[in-house]
Amino acid sequence: MHFRKFDKPIRQQIIKKIEKMKQPLAARGLHSSSYQVEEVGQYRIAFMREEETRTKHIHFVGNHKQYENWYSEQ
Repeated sequence: MHFRKFDKPIRQQIIKKIEKMKQPLAARGLHSSSYQVEEVGQYRIAFMREEETRTKHIHFVGNHKQYENWYSEQ
């Protein structure tokens, strides 16, 4: 599993949020980017939504500092 680096309670919250993301919920978009972001406490899940197939592809999961580093590389 890709989330082993997180503590068990955080890992459970992230997995719960990803399960919720299976529903067509609105998400916050990143400035001039095609990525969207969901927040789980101080953690971020960045993903892209493919409208044609109605799928979401997760590209990043991490805390706020890791998210800032990831975002600056985009």
